[in-house]
Amino acid sequence: MNVLTLLFNFLIFPGFLFLTVIGMFLTFLDRKITARIQWRVGPPWYQPYADFLKLLLKEVIIPVNSSKLTFLFAPILSFLSALISGTMIYYFLLYPQKSFLGDIIVILYFLTMVPVGFILGASSSRNPLSACGASREMTLLISYELPFIFALLIPIIKAGGKIKMGEIILAQTNLPFLYSLSGIISALTLLFIFQAKLGYVPFDIAEAEQEIMAGTILEYSGVCLALFKLARAILLLSLPALLISLLWPARNIFTFIIKFLIIFLLIVLMKNTNPRLRIDQALKFFWFILGPFSILGIILVLSGL
Repeated sequence: MNVLTLLFNFLIFPGFLFLTVIGMFLTFLDRKITARIQWRVGPPWYQPYADFLKLLLKEVIIPVNSSKLTFLFAPILSFLSALISGTMIYYFLLYPQKSFLGDIIVILYFLTMVPVGFILGASSSRNPLSACGASREMTLLISYELPFIFALLIPIIKAGGKIKMGEIILAQTNLPFLYSLSGIISALTLLFIFQAKLGYVPFDIAEAEQEIMAGTILEYSGVCLALFKLARAILLLSLPALLISLLWPARNIFTFIIKFLIIFLLIVLMKNTNPRLRIDQALKFFWFILGPFSILGIILVLSGL
Protein backbone atom coordinates (compact mmCIF):
# COMPACT_ATOMS: atom_id res chain seq x y z
CA MET A 1 0.00 0.00 0.00
CA ASN A 2 1.51 3.33 -1.05
CA VAL A 3 1.26 6.59 0.87
CA LEU A 4 -1.39 8.12 -1.41
CA THR A 5 -3.69 5.11 -1.02
CA LEU A 6 -3.22 5.19 2.74
CA LEU A 7 -4.04 8.91 2.89
CA PHE A 8 -7.10 8.41 0.68
CA ASN A 9 -8.39 5.58 2.87
CA PHE A 10 -7.91 7.54 6.09
CA LEU A 11 -8.98 11.01 4.93
CA ILE A 12 -11.64 10.28 2.29
CA PHE A 13 -13.06 6.74 2.16
CA PRO A 14 -13.69 4.84 4.33
CA GLY A 15 -12.11 7.36 6.68
CA PHE A 16 -12.70 10.93 7.81
CA LEU A 17 -14.92 12.39 5.06
CA PHE A 18 -17.13 9.32 4.70
CA LEU A 19 -17.53 8.75 8.44
CA THR A 20 -18.27 12.37 9.32
CA VAL A 21 -20.66 13.18 6.46
CA ILE A 22 -22.67 9.95 6.65
CA GLY A 23 -22.45 9.87 10.46
CA MET A 24 -24.01 13.33 10.72
CA PHE A 25 -26.69 12.31 8.22
CA LEU A 26 -27.53 9.35 10.48
CA THR A 27 -28.00 11.76 13.40
CA PHE A 28 -30.55 13.56 11.21
CA LEU A 29 -32.36 10.26 10.54
CA ASP A 30 -32.28 9.52 14.27
CA ARG A 31 -33.81 12.91 15.11
CA LYS A 32 -36.36 12.66 12.29
CA ILE A 33 -37.55 9.19 13.31
CA THR A 34 -37.69 10.28 16.95
CA ALA A 35 -39.77 13.30 15.96
CA ARG A 36 -42.22 11.18 13.97
CA ILE A 37 -42.61 8.76 16.88
CA GLN A 38 -43.43 11.77 19.09
CA TRP A 39 -45.82 13.26 16.48
CA ARG A 40 -43.47 16.13 15.62
CA VAL A 41 -42.13 17.29 12.26
CA GLY A 42 -38.44 17.07 13.10
CA PRO A 43 -35.44 18.96 11.69
CA PRO A 44 -34.51 19.41 8.00
CA TRP A 45 -31.82 17.15 6.52
CA TYR A 46 -29.11 19.82 6.76
CA GLN A 47 -29.62 20.54 10.47
CA PRO A 48 -26.69 18.42 11.80
CA TYR A 49 -24.30 20.06 9.33
CA ALA A 50 -25.57 23.54 10.25
CA ASP A 51 -25.19 22.76 13.96
CA PHE A 52 -21.65 21.51 13.38
CA LEU A 53 -20.65 24.60 11.39
CA LYS A 54 -22.22 26.83 14.04
CA LEU A 55 -20.14 25.18 16.76
CA LEU A 56 -16.97 25.65 14.69
CA LEU A 57 -17.64 29.41 14.70
CA LYS A 58 -18.27 29.59 18.44
CA GLU A 59 -15.66 30.52 21.02
CA VAL A 60 -14.03 27.74 23.02
CA ILE A 61 -14.51 28.73 26.66
CA ILE A 62 -12.11 27.06 29.08
CA PRO A 63 -13.19 26.96 32.76
CA VAL A 64 -10.90 29.01 35.00
CA ASN A 65 -9.95 26.25 37.43
CA SER A 66 -9.77 23.46 34.88
CA SER A 67 -6.76 21.45 33.78
CA LYS A 68 -6.49 23.23 30.43
CA LEU A 69 -4.31 20.72 28.58
CA THR A 70 -6.49 17.75 29.55
CA PHE A 71 -9.66 19.75 28.90
CA LEU A 72 -8.57 20.49 25.32
CA PHE A 73 -7.03 17.07 24.68
CA ALA A 74 -10.10 15.04 25.75
CA PRO A 75 -12.37 15.81 22.75
CA ILE A 76 -9.47 15.18 20.36
CA LEU A 77 -8.91 11.79 22.01
CA SER A 78 -12.58 10.81 21.68
CA PHE A 79 -12.82 12.00 18.08
CA LEU A 80 -9.60 10.35 16.87
CA SER A 81 -10.47 7.09 18.66
CA ALA A 82 -13.89 7.00 17.00
CA LEU A 83 -12.34 7.92 13.64
CA ILE A 84 -9.64 5.23 13.77
CA SER A 85 -11.99 2.48 14.95
CA GLY A 86 -14.60 3.42 12.34
CA THR A 87 -12.02 3.51 9.55
CA MET A 88 -10.69 0.09 10.55
CA ILE A 89 -14.16 -1.47 10.74
CA TYR A 90 -15.17 -0.29 7.27
CA TYR A 91 -11.75 -0.92 5.72
CA PHE A 92 -11.70 -4.56 6.84
CA LEU A 93 -15.34 -4.90 5.82
CA LEU A 94 -14.35 -3.80 2.30
CA TYR A 95 -10.99 -5.61 2.21
CA PRO A 96 -11.19 -8.58 4.62
CA GLN A 97 -8.02 -10.09 3.15
CA LYS A 98 -6.03 -7.07 4.39
CA SER A 99 -6.90 -7.46 8.07
CA PHE A 100 -4.09 -8.21 10.53
CA LEU A 101 -3.70 -10.44 13.56
CA GLY A 102 -5.40 -8.92 16.60
CA ASP A 103 -7.23 -6.16 14.72
CA ILE A 104 -10.38 -6.82 16.77
CA ILE A 105 -8.39 -6.10 19.94
CA VAL A 106 -7.19 -2.81 18.44
CA ILE A 107 -10.75 -1.84 17.48
CA LEU A 108 -11.94 -2.73 20.99
CA TYR A 109 -9.19 -0.54 22.44
CA PHE A 110 -10.11 2.51 20.37
CA LEU A 111 -13.84 2.04 21.03
CA THR A 112 -13.02 2.05 24.74
CA MET A 113 -11.00 5.26 24.42
CA VAL A 114 -14.03 7.22 23.15
CA PRO A 115 -15.83 7.30 26.55
CA VAL A 116 -12.45 7.69 28.27
CA GLY A 117 -12.15 11.05 26.47
CA PHE A 118 -15.54 12.10 27.87
CA ILE A 119 -14.43 11.05 31.36
CA LEU A 120 -11.13 12.94 31.15
CA GLY A 121 -12.77 16.08 29.81
CA ALA A 122 -15.50 16.14 32.43
CA SER A 123 -13.06 15.44 35.27
CA SER A 124 -10.66 18.17 34.15
CA SER A 125 -13.37 20.87 34.07
CA ARG A 126 -13.71 20.87 37.89
CA ASN A 127 -17.46 21.33 37.58
CA PRO A 128 -19.40 19.26 40.16
CA LEU A 129 -22.13 18.33 37.66
CA SER A 130 -19.51 17.32 35.09
CA ALA A 131 -17.72 15.30 37.76
CA CYS A 132 -20.99 13.51 38.48
CA GLY A 133 -21.32 12.77 34.76
CA ALA A 134 -17.73 11.50 34.63
CA SER A 135 -18.40 9.20 37.57
CA ARG A 136 -21.49 7.82 35.86
CA GLU A 137 -19.66 7.37 32.53
CA MET A 138 -16.85 5.51 34.29
CA THR A 139 -19.32 3.25 36.08
CA LEU A 140 -21.07 2.50 32.80
CA LEU A 141 -17.77 1.78 31.05
CA ILE A 142 -16.68 -0.64 33.77
CA SER A 143 -20.07 -2.35 33.79
CA TYR A 144 -20.55 -2.96 30.04
CA GLU A 145 -16.99 -3.71 28.90
CA LEU A 146 -17.01 -7.29 30.20
CA PRO A 147 -20.28 -8.27 28.45
CA PHE A 148 -18.91 -6.48 25.36
CA ILE A 149 -15.81 -8.68 25.40
CA PHE A 150 -17.92 -11.81 25.93
CA ALA A 151 -20.16 -10.82 22.99
CA LEU A 152 -17.08 -10.39 20.77
CA LEU A 153 -15.69 -13.75 21.90
CA ILE A 154 -18.70 -15.60 20.48
CA PRO A 155 -17.93 -14.92 16.77
CA ILE A 156 -14.22 -15.37 17.50
CA ILE A 157 -14.85 -18.87 18.88
CA LYS A 158 -17.27 -19.70 16.05
CA ALA A 159 -14.55 -18.73 13.55
CA GLY A 160 -12.14 -21.21 15.12
CA GLY A 161 -10.41 -18.83 17.53
CA LYS A 162 -9.37 -16.34 14.86
CA ILE A 163 -8.86 -12.74 16.02
CA LYS A 164 -8.59 -11.25 12.52
CA MET A 165 -11.79 -9.52 11.45
CA GLY A 166 -11.22 -10.50 7.82
CA GLU A 167 -11.03 -14.20 8.69
CA ILE A 168 -14.20 -13.94 10.81
CA ILE A 169 -16.01 -12.34 7.86
CA LEU A 170 -14.74 -14.98 5.41
CA ALA A 171 -15.70 -17.78 7.83
CA GLN A 172 -19.35 -16.78 7.33
CA THR A 173 -19.37 -17.28 3.56
CA ASN A 174 -21.91 -20.11 3.74
CA LEU A 175 -23.93 -19.17 6.83
CA PRO A 176 -23.76 -16.02 9.01
CA PHE A 177 -23.08 -16.61 12.69
CA LEU A 178 -26.26 -14.68 13.51
CA TYR A 179 -28.35 -17.67 12.41
CA SER A 180 -27.55 -19.60 15.59
CA LEU A 181 -28.55 -19.36 19.25
CA SER A 182 -25.15 -18.09 20.34
CA GLY A 183 -25.10 -15.60 17.45
CA ILE A 184 -28.49 -14.20 18.47
CA ILE A 185 -27.28 -13.81 22.05
CA SER A 186 -24.16 -12.00 20.86
CA ALA A 187 -26.23 -9.65 18.66
CA LEU A 188 -28.70 -8.80 21.43
CA THR A 189 -25.86 -8.16 23.86
CA LEU A 190 -24.13 -5.87 21.37
CA LEU A 191 -27.35 -3.91 20.73
CA PHE A 192 -27.70 -3.03 24.41
CA ILE A 193 -24.02 -2.13 24.69
CA PHE A 194 -24.27 0.09 21.61
CA GLN A 195 -26.99 2.08 23.40
CA ALA A 196 -24.57 2.74 26.25
CA LYS A 197 -21.64 3.59 23.97
CA LEU A 198 -23.82 6.05 22.03
CA GLY A 199 -25.17 7.65 25.20
CA TYR A 200 -28.72 6.72 24.20
CA VAL A 201 -31.70 6.00 26.45
CA PRO A 202 -31.92 3.97 28.64
CA PHE A 203 -28.20 4.53 29.27
CA ASP A 204 -27.90 8.30 28.73
CA ILE A 205 -27.13 8.57 32.43
CA ALA A 206 -23.83 10.43 32.11
CA GLU A 207 -25.41 13.36 30.23
CA ALA A 208 -28.93 13.34 31.71
CA GLU A 209 -30.01 16.90 30.86
CA GLN A 210 -32.89 16.94 33.33
CA GLU A 211 -30.61 15.86 36.19
CA ILE A 212 -27.05 17.08 35.61
CA MET A 213 -27.44 19.46 32.64
CA ALA A 214 -25.52 17.39 30.05
CA GLY A 215 -22.99 16.16 32.62
CA THR A 216 -19.79 15.15 30.83
CA ILE A 217 -20.06 17.83 28.13
CA LEU A 218 -21.59 20.60 30.28
CA GLU A 219 -18.55 22.90 30.19
CA TYR A 220 -17.72 22.37 26.53
CA SER A 221 -18.40 24.76 23.67
CA GLY A 222 -17.18 25.56 20.17
CA VAL A 223 -14.86 23.18 18.35
CA CYS A 224 -14.36 20.97 21.41
CA LEU A 225 -18.09 20.30 21.74
CA ALA A 226 -18.29 19.72 17.97
CA LEU A 227 -15.58 17.03 18.22
CA PHE A 228 -17.45 15.21 20.99
CA LYS A 229 -20.68 15.26 18.98
CA LEU A 230 -18.82 14.15 15.85
CA ALA A 231 -17.31 11.22 17.76
CA ARG A 232 -20.80 10.03 18.69
CA ALA A 233 -21.98 10.49 15.09
CA ILE A 234 -19.11 8.31 13.84
CA LEU A 235 -19.99 5.63 16.40
CA LEU A 236 -23.57 5.66 15.14
CA LEU A 237 -22.19 4.74 11.71
CA SER A 238 -19.47 2.29 12.76
CA LEU A 239 -21.10 0.23 15.55
CA PRO A 240 -23.84 -1.31 13.36
CA ALA A 241 -21.14 -2.11 10.79
CA LEU A 242 -19.17 -3.91 13.51
CA LEU A 243 -22.17 -6.13 14.28
CA ILE A 244 -22.67 -6.83 10.58
CA SER A 245 -18.99 -7.73 10.15
CA LEU A 246 -18.88 -10.15 13.07
CA LEU A 247 -22.30 -11.79 12.85
CA TRP A 248 -24.21 -10.88 9.69
CA PRO A 249 -21.93 -10.17 6.68
CA ALA A 250 -23.49 -8.72 3.54
CA ARG A 251 -22.76 -10.06 0.06
CA ASN A 252 -23.09 -6.67 -1.64
CA ILE A 253 -23.68 -2.99 -0.93
CA PHE A 254 -27.48 -3.26 -1.21
CA THR A 255 -27.83 -6.04 1.36
CA PHE A 256 -25.37 -4.18 3.60
CA ILE A 257 -27.54 -1.04 3.51
CA ILE A 258 -30.67 -3.06 4.31
CA LYS A 259 -28.99 -4.85 7.22
CA PHE A 260 -27.47 -1.59 8.45
CA LEU A 261 -30.85 0.17 8.41
CA ILE A 262 -32.47 -2.71 10.32
CA ILE A 263 -29.87 -2.44 13.09
CA PHE A 264 -30.04 1.37 13.03
CA LEU A 265 -33.84 1.32 13.38
CA LEU A 266 -33.60 -1.12 16.30
CA ILE A 267 -31.18 1.25 18.05
CA VAL A 268 -33.47 4.26 17.49
CA LEU A 269 -36.58 2.34 18.58
CA MET A 270 -34.85 1.15 21.76
CA LYS A 271 -33.92 4.76 22.45
CA ASN A 272 -37.51 5.95 22.07
CA THR A 273 -39.35 3.17 23.89
CA ASN A 274 -37.43 2.99 27.18
CA PRO A 275 -37.11 5.21 30.24
CA ARG A 276 -33.72 6.28 31.55
CA LEU A 277 -32.27 3.90 34.13
CA ARG A 278 -30.59 4.97 37.33
CA ILE A 279 -26.87 4.29 37.46
CA ASP A 280 -27.34 1.45 39.97
CA GLN A 281 -30.00 -0.11 37.74
CA ALA A 282 -27.70 0.10 34.71
CA LEU A 283 -24.86 -1.49 36.68
CA LYS A 284 -27.09 -4.37 37.81
CA PHE A 285 -28.41 -4.82 34.27
CA PHE A 286 -24.96 -5.16 32.70
CA TRP A 287 -23.41 -7.27 35.45
CA PHE A 288 -26.28 -9.49 36.57
CA ILE A 289 -28.42 -9.78 33.42
CA LEU A 290 -26.38 -9.03 30.30
CA GLY A 291 -23.17 -10.52 31.75
CA PRO A 292 -24.63 -13.98 32.49
CA PHE A 293 -26.62 -13.76 29.22
CA SER A 294 -23.40 -13.30 27.23
CA ILE A 295 -21.70 -16.09 29.20
CA LEU A 296 -24.62 -18.33 28.22
CA GLY A 297 -23.80 -17.47 24.60
CA ILE A 298 -20.19 -18.59 25.11
CA ILE A 299 -21.39 -21.87 26.66
CA LEU A 300 -23.72 -22.42 23.71
CA VAL A 301 -21.03 -21.70 21.11
CA LEU A 302 -18.66 -24.11 22.86
CA SER A 303 -21.47 -26.66 22.66
CA GLY A 304 -21.75 -26.09 18.92
CA LEU A 305 -25.00 -24.10 19.02
